[in-house]
Amino acid sequence: MVTARFSSATVFLVLIVGTALSALPDLGYPGWQCDASLYQKSKKVPTSAHSVRFADIKVIGALGDSLTAANGAGAPKGDPLAVILQYRGLAFQCGGDNTLDEHVTVANVLKKFSPNLMGYSTGIGSANVWEVSKLNQAVPGAEASDIITQARALVQIIQSHKEIDYKNDWKLVNVFIGANDMCAYCNDGENGGHSKANWKQNVITAIQILKNNLPRTIVSMTGMFDMRMLREIDHDKYFCDGLHTFECPCEKNKAFTNDDISAACHRYMDAQLEIQSSGIFDSTDDFTFVVQPFFNGIVTPPLKPDGDVNLDWFAPDCFHFSKLGHANVAKHLWNNIVQPVGSKNTIVNLSDPTIPLNCPDASCPFFRTTKNSVDCSKYMTA
Repeated sequence: MVTARFSSATVFLVLIVGTALSALPDLGYPGWQCDASLYQKSKKVPTSAHSVRFADIKVIGALGDSLTAANGAGAPKGDPLAVILQYRGLAFQCGGDNTLDEHVTVANVLKKFSPNLMGYSTGIGSANVWEVSKLNQAVPGAEASDIITQARALVQIIQSHKEIDYKNDWKLVNVFIGANDMCAYCNDGENGGHSKANWKQNVITAIQILKNNLPRTIVSMTGMFDMRMLREIDHDKYFCDGLHTFECPCEKNKAFTNDDISAACHRYMDAQLEIQSSGIFDSTDDFTFVVQPFFNGIVTPPLKPDGDVNLDWFAPDCFHFSKLGHANVAKHLWNNIVQPVGSKNTIVNLSDPTIPLNCPDASCPFFRTTKNSVDCSKYMTA
């Protein structure tokens, strides 16, 4: 995918596209409310990652690539040049522009429970512009090997920030990676650097850095998606097809068939679940790792009622998510977060805008983990 950096050279373009943001389709949930008990913090700050209420989370961050940096999310229709801009405030995991009434992101939902939440991104800029990125350390073009560096950067920022008590504040770190690995996978397959084994080890290494340095942290990893879906978007859309040749060569490699790309993506999905089920990140009580697999079974892009691909979901390059796409993905990610491990949706209908934004389960009001999903009662606190 396209690699981008924010600099003074883009300021003029920012000014031009800023006025167009409000005109783009979006999704919000005005007046969204849950049971009043769900907005209460724990009586005492929990010591277990399996007893963390959503109101207990004080810090949010993210690791990933251009999808997490939100490249092109606010780009005007028909302006692929604006895809170089990183609209981090709109990013589905960590964006904080507007409120939940206007735009769904995981951070905007969490702000309903934890109004003083910090770390979410606002505005347009790159990972090294603190005023914009905050704790969203995603870098366009990143592969799994690159989130190791991002993890170190996130640790350094959190540990040195005067407003974060890194030893005691509960932190949520969102991770989404794999698309760029898959864009190069066809070159070496399971015998090279983008193999399932290497990808898995890179993810483990990055998460281990977080575990070693950030107590009281929950890592939520968005499941890999089946990139054969991109070929559905390209069909009969020559502009999209041409851009994807540049952005994702393996997606345009005819020798890398639909079945090939799908199988490779599912290897990464399997790797994520293997990491979760191994328990290697549940060896201490103050850290955990959870996969949110709602993307796993989707092979059809969002469609209009007439059956055509709904390009409102996508930036002008037909690859990255638009403002609306980020909001819709955020909705499904949040719904996965509040579902128990083992009962999470592994496929959702991207074409249905009426699917609700769900509330946590009042009988198990915690961030759902491998352990509290088995028996929530042992983790109940006042």
